[in-house]
Parts: sequence; C-alpha cells; structure tokens
Amino acid sequence: MRIFLFLAVIFYGVYPVGGQPVDSLRAYYIQEYPDHFFIWPVLKQRSLTFDIQDKQEEERRIEFTPNNRFTMGAGFYVFDLAFELAFAIPLAENSKFIYGESSARDIQLNILSKKWGADVYYQKYTGFYIQDSDNPVPKGQPYPQRPDLATRNFGLSGVYIFNHRKFSLRSSFTYAERQLRSKGSFLLYGTINSFKVTADSALLEPAVQDVVGTGSDFRLLRYTTVSVAPGYSYNLVWRKFFINGTVALGPAHHWITYEEESGLKRDDISINSTGIARFALGYSSDRFFGGVGFSAQARIVKFEDVRVSNSTNLFKLLVGYRFREFGVLRKRVWDINPLKF
Repeated sequence: MRIFLFLAVIFYGVYPVGGQPVDSLRAYYIQEYPDHFFIWPVLKQRSLTFDIQDKQEEERRIEFTPNNRFTMGAGFYVFDLAFELAFAIPLAENSKFIYGESSARDIQLNILSKKWGADVYYQKYTGFYIQDSDNPVPKGQPYPQRPDLATRNFGLSGVYIFNHRKFSLRSSFTYAERQLRSKGSFLLYGTINSFKVTADSALLEPAVQDVVGTGSDFRLLRYTTVSVAPGYSYNLVWRKFFINGTVALGPAHHWITYEEESGLKRDDISINSTGIARFALGYSSDRFFGGVGFSAQARIVKFEDVRVSNSTNLFKLLVGYRFREFGVLRKRVWDINPLKF
C-alpha cells in the first residue's frame, strides 16, 4: 500500500509560564491548553487541479484533475509539536476505470502561532483525467485520461493575524486553542510559489486549441508567483460549537515560461490575482474536539489568448481528545539541550 506522510508542525508561540503575567484580555476570548497533549484519528484528501480556457472566459473550459486517494491515519500533539501519519485508502477498480490512476507526493510543513503562520509545501502529481465543459461524459463511462501529464507545485506562504489577542485562527484548524466568544480579525497573506506542468504532447487537442486561441498548444508551462492578499477571518461561536470562514484576495505577479508543441519556448510576465478560502465547522470542549475543514488556494495567469488557473485543496475530518500531561510529556521541544547528546 502506498504511504502518504503528511507532516504538520505547530508552534504554540509565547504562552504564560510560571512567574509570567497572564494576558487577561486574551484569556477572556481564547482558552489555551499548555499542559495537555492531544490524540486524534483523521481522514483527509489533498489535491492539485488546474484548468485551461480562453482569456475572456467565454468559451469551453478544460479541467485536469488527479484521481486522488483519501488517506486515513492518526495525529498527535505532544512536546508542543503536532504531526500526522496517514495511509492511502486503495481505490476501487471501477474508480480506476473511470478516472484513471494517479501517483502523488504531497508534503507540507505548517507553523501556526498566535500572531502568524507559515506553510512550506511540495506537491508532485502524475496522471490526470479531463473534464470538458462542452462535452460531458455519460454516467458510467471513462473520462479522457492523460497518464503522461505531470505537475509540480512548491512554495512558501505566510499569514499575519492582526487581532490575535481576541481571535484564534488555530482554534478552528489545529484545535491547539479554543475560541470562547465570537470574534474576527483582518489577515495579511504573502506567497512565493512555483507551478509546473509537462506532458508528452500538447495538453489540449487541436480542435480545442482552435477555440481557446493563440498560445494554447503548449506542452510545458511553468510560472513563478509572488503575491500579497489581504483578507478577513471570523469565528462564530455558539456554546462549544463553532463555524469559521476565511477569505483573502490580492494581486499576484507571475513570471511565465511555456513551450509549444513545436519545441519553441516563450517567456512572458503577467499581473493577475491569487485567492485563499478556508472553512471549518466543528465542536471543541476542554476534552473532546472534532470537525471538518476545507481550504483552497488558487492562482490565475494569462498569456496570449489563454487563461490558466491552478488550485491546491485540502479536505480534513477529525475527532480528538485532550489528555492532561504527565511525566516526560510535560517537556517541550524547546527544553532539549543538544549539548547533552
């Protein structure tokens, strides 16, 4: 069975310890758990999709999607570190017949403190199936498939939380804290990203190229993106239940390289947009917690007559329990003295 390892590291940031004053305003809105460790089973799916259409978005839209597997496993929060280990769930043969088979490498390192957060990620997918807006596939029939098509996506993104004394972003997505009263905060995201797609031949068939227009006969596309996206996030709390909605949108600068089927390479630049959306719904008490979460980050580039959009998505379902720390579990990763080894 193929094993997918998803590693998320969460730093609590600065929290009150013996002899330090407690932030009474933050304690009124947010419950922290510096003396607990957490365990949770988890079901999740990460995916990287992209689509191609004409620049004016008036004609047919071609979407490329991997036949991505769900993964199931367990997560742990101990020594002020969180990590998850998940295993791929085998696909049904009918699913492979209809959607083809994809391979994936998907690794993410996540840091989320009270004031700021950062993600470092690497994704590599091979094998996609195609959805054509003008030619829907009859039910039970296989989609057109491109096993030769490969994508690579990696980058770094960060977020700053302005109202961090009253609002906790990690309460809705990592459960490291609990929001006690409804509150929101303005956010500022920044991203550096590189996306690449390659294939043995042009991604679009000649008939579709004629519709989309000049530049759509590429077999390789690579673009590097730098973006800034202001946004807003809100935690709506009712008793121990919560709903979170997060949206950010801003400008992005892209450096683009693409290779036509003839072998001719071209370079271009583009200023367009990037968008981030997150949603979470769940329950969190001093002991039990759980819920569902969805996040997506999309980037759009335009060159010649072509519009290309790629999106990174994550769906996650988990249920967990907080235990009181004891013995060696009271240690923190910060307590490790490398000189003793």
